[in-house]
Amino acid sequence: MHIKRPEEQVAQIWAGTDIGKTHHHCVVLDAEGRKLLSRRVLNDEPELLALLADVLAISENVLWAVDVADGMAALWINVLLNHGQQLVYIPGLAVNRASAGYRGMGKTDAKDATVIADQARMRRDLTVIRPDDEHAVELRILTDRRSDLSADRTRRINRLRGQLTSIFPALERVLDMGNVGPLVLLSGYQTPVALRRTSQKRLETWLRNRKVRNPDTLARTALEAAERQHTTVPGEKIAAQVIHTLAKEVMGLNEQIAEIDKLIAARFREHDLAAVISSMPGIGPLLGAEFLAATAGDMSRYGSADRLASFSGVAPVPRDSGNVSGNLHRPRRYHRGLQRVFYTSALISIRSCDASRRFYERKRAEGKRHTQAVLALARRRVNVLWALIRDGQRFQQELSVIAAA
Repeated sequence: MHIKRPEEQVAQIWAGTDIGKTHHHCVVLDAEGRKLLSRRVLNDEPELLALLADVLAISENVLWAVDVADGMAALWINVLLNHGQQLVYIPGLAVNRASAGYRGMGKTDAKDATVIADQARMRRDLTVIRPDDEHAVELRILTDRRSDLSADRTRRINRLRGQLTSIFPALERVLDMGNVGPLVLLSGYQTPVALRRTSQKRLETWLRNRKVRNPDTLARTALEAAERQHTTVPGEKIAAQVIHTLAKEVMGLNEQIAEIDKLIAARFREHDLAAVISSMPGIGPLLGAEFLAATAGDMSRYGSADRLASFSGVAPVPRDSGNVSGNLHRPRRYHRGLQRVFYTSALISIRSCDASRRFYERKRAEGKRHTQAVLALARRRVNVLWALIRDGQRFQQELSVIAAA
């Protein structure tokens, strides 16, 4: 689910739900903060519908609040939205901090639900949850799946490197596990002895038959590493089997990621805003899909480019105290996926877009560090992308406002 700042809410009762995996706890308060209902319900549609009916029987003017906006809260949120209910989101961190100001030192679901409802009753700055279109939901599922696969691949590569270092450090130093060739090599050869038993010509042929790029260079590098180690490490045989398995697993994950990248690219190009978003230098199908997954392309959810920049973590916030002023820091709460989109695309655009490169170089000349200059560029690109989506126009470098100001 996605969120926007709400307008003034008109409600007579407030219903806060502490979200759980199997059960939720709902507490309803009136305008004076008196508890009207407290109930633990199964995360199952019949029970949720019964809870909704009972709360509406108290008053039809109800503002609902939750502390989770997706995942295990998805069914409850969609039940509420499908019945035309007003729903706001309170981050779990905000709930935990607010709980310290309420009576009682313990932590229970009922207390958390009470805090959620009471915060919704008192605050006017909470964000409203609105339904997403099918397209954005599908992109979110696909990009989340890709993120999981990438994390799995990184963990296995780290294990592979650690295991190879334990028996053959000379080879680990010269192999780039981000490429397919070294993984193919390790699926067949893991120890110095195994490599020395073959000739460079045979190893080149073996690699070439498996469609490895530059097999001669890789074969020569591997054999040179083997010549530098003649000591057999205890447990080498079992370690070699583990390395073989890990290399195969990483190769399998590479294939899965390549396949899901095709699905993401195809689904992204079907979106109405795909041409506009991908016209921005540095934003391809993957980053564009992550942007749509996070925002659904609906800029009205944020109200302004400044709010989108703040939500994306590329707009610094002040952290002053006493006589110290002018301190700017990254916000503590922001969407890390959106920050990745804007920061990564800014890095890419420095190489591919003259206007972006000039802006970056000017910031560096002003004394900013590399990361600060890239963040400044990312912040400016938020404004540009916002304007492009608002006007339905594609990016034109000769008219770019990135280099302005």
